[in-house]
Amino acid sequence: MHPDHPDTQQPTETRPVRRTIDPASAERRIGRHRAPEPARRGPGRSTPARVAVATGVTCCLGLVGVVGVRETGQPHAPVREALADRAATEQRASRDFERAAPPVAVPVTPIPAATPSPTPTKKKTPKKPVRPKHPRPVAGLDQRQMDNAKAIVDAGQAMKMPRRALVVAVATAMQESNLYNLASDVLPESFDYPHQGSGSDHDSIGLFQQRPSSGWGTVAEIMRPAYAARAFFTALKEVPGWTELSLTSAAQAVQVSAFPDAYAQHEKRATTVVAALV
Repeated sequence: MHPDHPDTQQPTETRPVRRTIDPASAERRIGRHRAPEPARRGPGRSTPARVAVATGVTCCLGLVGVVGVRETGQPHAPVREALADRAATEQRASRDFERAAPPVAVPVTPIPAATPSPTPTKKKTPKKPVRPKHPRPVAGLDQRQMDNAKAIVDAGQAMKMPRRALVVAVATAMQESNLYNLASDVLPESFDYPHQGSGSDHDSIGLFQQRPSSGWGTVAEIMRPAYAARAFFTALKEVPGWTELSLTSAAQAVQVSAFPDAYAQHEKRATTVVAALV
């Protein structure tokens, strides 16, 4: 009979397959109060089949591992970071759930420091030029003569006398005393007062050579230039129409001099002096 004939083939002895049990799995099962399961027989439990299945599973796991490594590379790092940030935010929000809301900051507009207003400057009213106490001499006069002429002009202006009267008075004093305040050798009392020389024409004293004996005033009064000038202007105002008279006629009407025509020679200089003082 042919060896391959079914009747000549001897049955193959089937040997029981021992399953290798993983100690860790056995421990886990025992820890869960499970007894090791007995080996099961059936199709697909033979060694070649197990090898084939193990090989396929290994290949699949390797392929999944490669794909997993590729998929878990650098491109997914931002996703993980975003998830981590979201988890941290949720955790922080859960912690702050019962906390009071922070106060709202109200913007404060700074108030600028007050700038001191400038002190208003007072406008100074322009003052009239003040003439010096001692005017500058003109028309050939010295300082003492110029000061005496000023005393005459000041007295006439205080009495509201016109300019013509000032010229008449200055010209008269030029003729009578050369514009010096003179004492008299005949009147020793006159030397007791400030003077700038002396004369000897009777008791005539001062700028206008007025006589105390004729009623012009006391010696002390006449020796003061301001008084002597006021006495002259008072007498001049009493002359009728004196403004229409010549300088010589007006002066002679007041002085009653022995040389009535002598006053005219001083008119020009007197006019210059008055112009410098007014």
